[in-house]
Amino acid sequence: MQGALAYVGCRTSRERNARGDGINVYRVPLGGGAWTHMQLVGDLFNPSYLAFGPGRRTLYAVHGDASEVSAFRVDPADGRLTFLNRASTHGMNPVHLALDRTGRFVVIPNHVTTAEYASGLTVLALGPDGALGDLTDLLPLKGKVGPHRVEQPFPKPHQARLDPTGRFFVVPDKGRDVVESYRLDAAGKLSLAGSARAQEGAGPRHVAFTPDARFAYVLNELNSTIEAFRFDTASGALSPFQVLPALPDSFTGDSRASEIEVSADGRFVYASNRGADDIGVFAIETATGRLAPRGWQGSGGKTPRFFALSPDGHTLFAANEDGDSLMALAIDPRAGGLGQSREVARTGSPTCIVFG
Repeated sequence: MQGALAYVGCRTSRERNARGDGINVYRVPLGGGAWTHMQLVGDLFNPSYLAFGPGRRTLYAVHGDASEVSAFRVDPADGRLTFLNRASTHGMNPVHLALDRTGRFVVIPNHVTTAEYASGLTVLALGPDGALGDLTDLLPLKGKVGPHRVEQPFPKPHQARLDPTGRFFVVPDKGRDVVESYRLDAAGKLSLAGSARAQEGAGPRHVAFTPDARFAYVLNELNSTIEAFRFDTASGALSPFQVLPALPDSFTGDSRASEIEVSADGRFVYASNRGADDIGVFAIETATGRLAPRGWQGSGGKTPRFFALSPDGHTLFAANEDGDSLMALAIDPRAGGLGQSREVARTGSPTCIVFG
């Protein structure tokens, strides 16, 4: 990571018992070491998930527990952010966002149903300058919800991830125990392409793909499992073939799974657990896509809500939301294992890291 910049979204609201102050921009030094703080974009409500636009010229942030998404210009000289505009998500608690492969639209899952809004998917157009534009689609999600009395009262889409081919958005729905894929047409309209059920009460949260898009791995928040799927890049169909625990069998407490990623070489899956406060490492069998656990390493703090793999693939950076810390864990290039954590920055309630 030579001269990389890191952008960190942090929760800020009293309702979340948050200690964050907005979006923090850091310079990541060569060879590791502590990050240098460059900028704070404050006066933001829960900028909880971030994503770049084409060419990393624009950064977008959803405001968790609210109904808005913001766009920021990225200075090409030093990476600093300038506010561009803000738009309604036409829903409550936007938890994720992803751009389509053309860079003309952004898809946003709204996680919560209220008297005013139904949970579902929002699509906004993007202007030539990256500014947030008009609503092109608003898709409420419907169907039978899971059995968890507190966590599954209504549909709860938790992510909209574009598959590596750029043809489909895959949406894990924590409320309905389903994983769905959607096409997005040239007018910015969504249509359902594929749907697969998870185990009852599993609570699908996030999904990650192998680079060739043959396999997708869904992390289930409520029962702390990973489910492996074959993914049909022509139709968007998802076919499950394996479920295994995200936690070590020695852990007997309460925990919620949070983030999942696949290494750039397609050999390993990483998954974080809040409660156990660790990161699991799972090897991918190349021919079949089956996973085998290779071990767990502590995240170096409390509640690793999010982690990101460095662009060079050498480091995993964990965002410990309740530990107010950003931690680096070196990745063994051969075995995929993680080294002991070391702190690179302190910041309140971090929930997302992206690299510029």
